[in-house]
This record gives sequence, C-alpha cells and structure tokens, in this order.
Amino acid sequence: MAVDPAGPQQSGQPRGGGYGEALFEPWRPGEGERIDLGSLAYDDTTRRRLLALGVGPGSRCLEVGAGTGTVARWLAEEVGVAEVLAVDRDVRFLEPHAGGTLHTLAADVTAPDFDPGRFDLVHARFVLMHLPEHRQVAARLAGLLRPGGHLVLGDAIDLTTAAPPDSPYRLAMRAMWRALHTTIGTDVGWTPQYPRLLAGIGLTGVGAEVTVPPLTVGSPIAAFWLDTWKRSRPAMLTTGLVTENTLAVAEQALADGTAADLSPGLITAWGRR
Repeated sequence: MAVDPAGPQQSGQPRGGGYGEALFEPWRPGEGERIDLGSLAYDDTTRRRLLALGVGPGSRCLEVGAGTGTVARWLAEEVGVAEVLAVDRDVRFLEPHAGGTLHTLAADVTAPDFDPGRFDLVHARFVLMHLPEHRQVAARLAGLLRPGGHLVLGDAIDLTTAAPPDSPYRLAMRAMWRALHTTIGTDVGWTPQYPRLLAGIGLTGVGAEVTVPPLTVGSPIAAFWLDTWKRSRPAMLTTGLVTENTLAVAEQALADGTAADLSPGLITAWGRR
C-alpha cells in the first residue's frame, strides 16, 4: 500500500506559523541564496512554459510568492512585458530590483481583500503547497485574469517517498515532508490533481507537465535540498522518522552524488480564462 509522503499526520493541523514564520524565515542569513538555488533548478522550465503560453510585450503579469524575483525580473528585463507586479508577504528580496515595469507589493494572497487588478498572466510557484486553502486561493487567482489570460501554477511533486526502498535519502525526504506539514502546513499529496483543480474552477485549455532535475554532484537542486534539510533539521528529527546518523548518511549521498534516486520535481499546470 502506498504511504503518504507526509505520513499519517498529513490530515492534522500545523503546530506553528506558516512559511517564513516557523521555518525559512526571510531574515535568516542565506535564505535568499537557498531560494535562488531552487530558481536555478526550475527557472528554465518556467520560462519555456510562459513563453509557450504567449507571454510577451504588452502582457500584464502578476507573480505571486515572487521570492527573490528571478521570474519577475526575467519577465520585465528580457521578455519586455508591459508590467510585472511581484507579490510576496515579505518583499525584502524584491525591492532592490523594483523600477520601470517591475513593481512590488507586500501582501498576503489569502487575505479576503487581495485584489490587485486584472492580468494576462498570473503565475505562482511553490506557493499553494504551503496553504491549506489552496483550492480557494487558486480560484481567487483565476478571478484576477483578463479574458483569454492564463493562470500558471507550479508546486512540488514527490515521486520517491510513497513506497520502498527506505534508503537514508528517502527516509530523509519523508521526514522533511512530515516536518514541513506539522510545522507550517505544507502538503504535496494533492499536487498531482492540479489539472482537475484548474478545470474545476472553470479554466479551459488545461495542461500540465512535470520536471525532475537530476541529483548530480554540485547541482543546484542537490544544494537546495541540503540547505533545506539544514534549516529544517530540528523539525525533521522531531518526526522520529530519521536519526542524526540517517541524516548524515543521506546528506553525504547528496553531496557526493551517490543518492541514486529522484529529486522531488516541479509540476506546472496551466489553464485559460
């Protein structure tokens, strides 16, 4: 029988605050660099998809959970769109890049009054997986589209921890997902349902794709997971799914390229209003 990546506590409620409050606080040294490692692993996929959907000069774009702004800056500086509004609850990584067609907004997309306008493109990556109200937020984001505009959502999809073998790497990943769920509410168990979700909120032309970057020595994605484990280590140990020794072996396997497994990937789904 398949085991949920987050384990039996998946249906429970998180104990602490949300993303950026109980874990991955933006003020901690190195957090911007950790986010950038994820961007290095996935930005090419995101860029190809946005271009394929027709984003370009004249487009008005909303970037939700913009992080350090790599996608927002690309849209503004290289694609030449008419406007990019980069939204995050904490915009400290975005503000140095604001100007011209790139604007920033400190806001919570779960707030009932979040309504920054209407856009040709609304994009959110690694946002909804951290929100228990992800279906409602997806519907709200779809409501911000102009007719003909596209909603593009990306989140983690896990392909490794639902079944044996229980290698140290897989045990570490399982402990991480459990820790993120119990601490900040993260849930990746539903992300394969993205196409159905988008169709269910009334979008058309729905599609989805999955990208899994290789776990090779020195790769951005390997470095990203090593840093993520470091920052969530106490919470991972609290799950009881791993020991200090298990984590050390898993970290060494990532560092030297011997994990011989899959990274959690990125599922990107889109639909048109």
